[in-house]
Amino acid sequence: MGDFMSKSITRTALGAAALAVALGGIASPAFAQRDPAYASARASGQVGEKMDGYLGIVGAETPELRRVVNDINIKRRAVYAERAQANNATLEEYALTAGCQAILATTPGEKYQAPDGTWQTRTSAAPMRDSRCP
Repeated sequence: MGDFMSKSITRTALGAAALAVALGGIASPAFAQRDPAYASARASGQVGEKMDGYLGIVGAETPELRRVVNDINIKRRAVYAERAQANNATLEEYALTAGCQAILATTPGEKYQAPDGTWQTRTSAAPMRDSRCP
């Protein structure tokens, strides 16, 4: 019974986080649209959406690319922390939900992390997502 309650509470928290993400959007697009280096890296497949809600580097890393990714991830974490607290979710729960939504929002040709940790290129088909995604 305790395991059932724990899973129920986790699902409820993830559901609340999903709703907050859906209503509030994902942190990265607003920040990232202001940075042409991000748009270029995303379009060329140098960066992709990770399941944990953060941006990852796909392939070769450069200092400039690391700077862009770190900047976006720091901003995402701040937004996730604020929204997680407002929704009675943990930072990790909120970030996972945001990652699920970010992967779902990728467009054909963009990179994302599959549940097995490999980088995939989005096609016209739905992306592979973690079973914990709401």
